[in-house]
Amino acid sequence: MNQLVKTSDGSHTIYVPELNEHYHSIHGAIQESEHIFIRAGYDKCSSKPLYIFEAGFGTGLNALLTAVKSVKENREVFYTSVEKYPVGNDIIKLLNYPEFTGSDGKRIFGLIHSSSWEHMNCICNSFNLKKTEGDMADFIPEYPVDLVYYHAFGPDKQPSMWTREIFTRIASAMRTGGLLVTYSAKGEVKRNLRSVGFKVELLPGPPGKREIISARKS
Repeated sequence: MNQLVKTSDGSHTIYVPELNEHYHSIHGAIQESEHIFIRAGYDKCSSKPLYIFEAGFGTGLNALLTAVKSVKENREVFYTSVEKYPVGNDIIKLLNYPEFTGSDGKRIFGLIHSSSWEHMNCICNSFNLKKTEGDMADFIPEYPVDLVYYHAFGPDKQPSMWTREIFTRIASAMRTGGLLVTYSAKGEVKRNLRSVGFKVELLPGPPGKREIISARKS
């Protein structure tokens, strides 16, 4: 049974015993997401509106941080995510992310999780969300993507999510110059991304992680 865990920055993550894996870094869930997906991803894209695809919706933390940022900047975002195993509401309601995301955090987090699946929902004035339940291997975003948050479980736990074939599928949905960011910096991940046309750069990682990948579609 999945377990709620408090990470070093005080924010929650989920531990999956079957995989011996956490959804986020135990060194700080929010800290990790802000470092990789917001500062190395969202902040590096100038497109307006911004079209984001997330592989692995998980707890909705990345969607929440992106929504809060888009509202603050009044920047229109269209956010699509695919998740094979949606997290149950019994755990979602215990997550403490709203405590870290300002006065609108609780309201936005609630709207993110109460919104219907398989439809694009206007969560707030600038943030639009479509959650899809399904397998990444069978999914292609329906519009050209500017930014990809790649947040699957690690290559050693979920190798089918890190193959050349998967990255080919993702690249086909991205605009030229589009950006993919992920916490993994394994050699096989770098090689697979380069083999399908990404220019791969290693960036300093968050606490507990030496490096992360930032990859531009060429």
